[in-house]
Amino acid sequence: MTSVKLGKMTKVTDLRSVWKSEPRNFSKWLAEEENLNLLGSEIGVDMTLEQLESKVGGFSVDILAVETGTNRKIIIENQLEETNHDHLGKIITYASGKDAQIIIWVVKGAREEHRRAIEWLNEKTPLDIAFFLVEIELWKIDNSLMAPHFNVVERPNEWARTIQVIDGLTDTQKLQYEFWQGFCDYAFSRKDMSTEFTKRKHNPQHWYTLGISGKPYTINPAVNTTKKVISVDLYISGDKALYQKFLDQKDDFEKDFGEKLEWIEAAKDCRIIVKTQGDVKNTTDTNWKKLFDWMIAAALKMKSVALKYDK
Repeated sequence: MTSVKLGKMTKVTDLRSVWKSEPRNFSKWLAEEENLNLLGSEIGVDMTLEQLESKVGGFSVDILAVETGTNRKIIIENQLEETNHDHLGKIITYASGKDAQIIIWVVKGAREEHRRAIEWLNEKTPLDIAFFLVEIELWKIDNSLMAPHFNVVERPNEWARTIQVIDGLTDTQKLQYEFWQGFCDYAFSRKDMSTEFTKRKHNPQHWYTLGISGKPYTINPAVNTTKKVISVDLYISGDKALYQKFLDQKDDFEKDFGEKLEWIEAAKDCRIIVKTQGDVKNTTDTNWKKLFDWMIAAALKMKSVALKYDK
């Protein structure tokens, strides 16, 4: 019986023997429709080229594209060498400058510390923001032409499912999600908020949680789209003694806060709430900024007063 003769597959390690320059050679090659489609098929995104070397301040992102059908912005930063801190900073800068929702870092090799950094970004950023770390490889069989292969090293967990969930939200949930996304973008661009609170993921629900490091309570801004009310509460879960401690000092607590508060004691959880009128359905930038400002001021004041009486 004659044995089957197979070729030997080998990996080309010197990428610069093929693409001498990232901007002049590799980026132009990747921007071709066939190659963008190859990359897109590996990460599950259909892409259309917008611009090569697209300006972001005094710098340029290698490739600016959009997701076909949704027009979500995509940035692609290329590196024909191992990942480094400089390019990690660049992808964050470019994503911010282009308001991109899909960020792709194409590299020769991914260092473990940068893989973990991309994993962390996917965990901490909103559900509709996706970071991909992708290795570009070249392979050949015997004396054949070289063939490219994209190896996805890091991607968001359950990327496709997450996008499907967002697409399947009700109109109210979509409004809530967009409101909290706007709130996070606005609030955590401020030094006072980023110093005082831990940023968390936002979800399509009527509240957002502001974490306080080392404390058994959170500060929760919330919206009621039906009653056109917004609020901020001090939320205490499963610690009636702590709530009672605050309640025993109610008059002084409210005096320091500057207004009367609503005190709610349930079977397990307790809340101290401040409310005001606010119509989230009015989606103008001016209105949402006004609501954000009120929530931020109330949250900062609620935390300050709580810490004073939590001694």
